[in-house]
Amino acid sequence: MASAAPTVTSAAVHKPRLTFWQIWNMSFGFLGIQFGFALQNANVSRIFETMGANTDDIAFLWLAAPTTGLLVQPIIGYMSDRTWSPRWGRRRPFFLVGAILASLALLVMPNVTALWMAAGMLWVMDSSINISMEPFRALVGDLLPSEQRTTGFAAQTFFIGVGAIVASSLPWMFTNWLGISNTAAAGTIPLSVKYAFYIGGVVFLLAVLWTVFNTKEYPPADMEAFEEEKRRTAGFLNGLKESFMGIFDMPRTMQQLAVVQFFSWLALFAMWIYSTPAITSHIYHTTDTTSKAYNEGADWVGVCFSVYNGVSAVFALLLPVLARYTSRRVTHLLCLTAGGLGLISIYFIQDPKLLLLSMVGVGIAWASILSIPYAMLAGSLPSNKMGYYMGVFNFFIVIPQMVAGVTLGFFTKHVFNDQPVFTLVLGGCSMIISGLLALRVNDADDVRLPATEALTAEAPAYDSPVQPDPRV
Repeated sequence: MASAAPTVTSAAVHKPRLTFWQIWNMSFGFLGIQFGFALQNANVSRIFETMGANTDDIAFLWLAAPTTGLLVQPIIGYMSDRTWSPRWGRRRPFFLVGAILASLALLVMPNVTALWMAAGMLWVMDSSINISMEPFRALVGDLLPSEQRTTGFAAQTFFIGVGAIVASSLPWMFTNWLGISNTAAAGTIPLSVKYAFYIGGVVFLLAVLWTVFNTKEYPPADMEAFEEEKRRTAGFLNGLKESFMGIFDMPRTMQQLAVVQFFSWLALFAMWIYSTPAITSHIYHTTDTTSKAYNEGADWVGVCFSVYNGVSAVFALLLPVLARYTSRRVTHLLCLTAGGLGLISIYFIQDPKLLLLSMVGVGIAWASILSIPYAMLAGSLPSNKMGYYMGVFNFFIVIPQMVAGVTLGFFTKHVFNDQPVFTLVLGGCSMIISGLLALRVNDADDVRLPATEALTAEAPAYDSPVQPDPRV
C-alpha cells in the first residue's frame, strides 16, 4: 500500500507575537482594497441608473460580481496555499497582481458609455479586488498566534473603515469643497464621480504595495513536504474541483458561521444595492437621475457610507475589549442588532442628516462582520489549508449576493410596490437574525485576553523556530 502524501504543517510550531507596526504593515493594504470596494458600493447603482437601468433591474445587474467571486476567491486561496517564493512569499504575489488589475478597472469604470459596459466592468473590477482581498484574510492566520487574531482582523477593519471614509465621500467632497459638478447630461457620469474613481485607482495600488514591500512571511516549516503536496495537488482543474468540494467538508465552526454570514451579507447587499434609490426616492422624493435633488441625494449616500465606515474604524479597536468581557459570539450579536436597527430606522427618517445616526448602528455591525467571524474561523482551520478555506468561506458572502440579485428586485417591485426603502427594512431584519444565529457557533478558540492585548505588544519580531526567509 502506498504511503499517504505528506501534510504541510507550517503552523504546527509556535508563532511569535507581532508588534504594533508589524500588524500595521500587514494590514495597510486593506486601505487600498477598501477604496475600491467603497467606490463600487456607493456609486455602481448610481452608474447603472445613469446608464438607464430600472430600479428593479439593479439587483440583477449586480450579479456579475458574485458570480465571479464564487470562482475567484477559493481558487486564489487554493493557489496561494501552494505558492512560495523566497523573494515574494506566499500571499503577496496575489496582492500585487490583484491590485494592478483593480487599479486599471477603477480607471475605466467611470468612462463607460452603456449599461452593458457598466455591468461588464463591475465584473472585472470586483474580480480584481477579490484577487487582492482573499489572501489578506489568510495572511492573518499565517502570521499571527491565536491570541492576536482578533486584533489582526480588527486592524484590517480599521483600515477598511479609514479607506471607506475617504472613498465614499470623494464625490461629495469634490462638489462641495472644490466646486466640481455632480450633475451631467443624461447617460453621462458626473465629473465628481470620475475623479473619485481615478484617485481610488492610484490609492489602491500604492497601499497594497506598502504591504507587499513591508511584510515578511514565514516559509513552510517542511519545504520537502510542501513541494510534495504541491506536486500532488497541482493543476487548475484540480484546484477548481477541490475548491467546490470543500463546501462539503467544512469544519463544524465554519458550517455554523456560514449561516451567520449568509444573513448578515444579505443585509449588506440590500443596503449597498438599494441605498441610493431608497434615499433619493424616500427622502429626496425624486427618481430623475439628471435632477439636482437626485444627485444631492446620491452624494449624501456616499457621506452616509463614509460615516458607517468611520464608525467601524473606531469601533474595531474596541472589539477585542468587548469580546474579552463577553465573548466573540455575544459581541457579534450585539453589533449585528445595532446594525439591523440602524437599517430599519431609515424608513422613519425624512431629514437626511438623521441618516447619520442610522449609519452609526450600521458601522458597529460592519466592524464586527469584518472581524469576528474570521477570528472565530481561523482557529478552526488546518494551517496548510488556511487560504483555501478562507476562499471557500467567501461562498457565504457570494451566495447571499446572488440571492439578493435574484430575489430583491422581485420583492422591491411586486411586494414593496417599487419602494426600495422597504428592501432596506428587510435587510435590517436579516441582520438581526444573523446576530441571533451567532450564539450557536462553536468558538473553541475564543481566547480571553487583557484589554491591552496585542496592539501594544513589543515582543521581538521573529523569535520562534519558524523564521521568515531572510531573502524576503
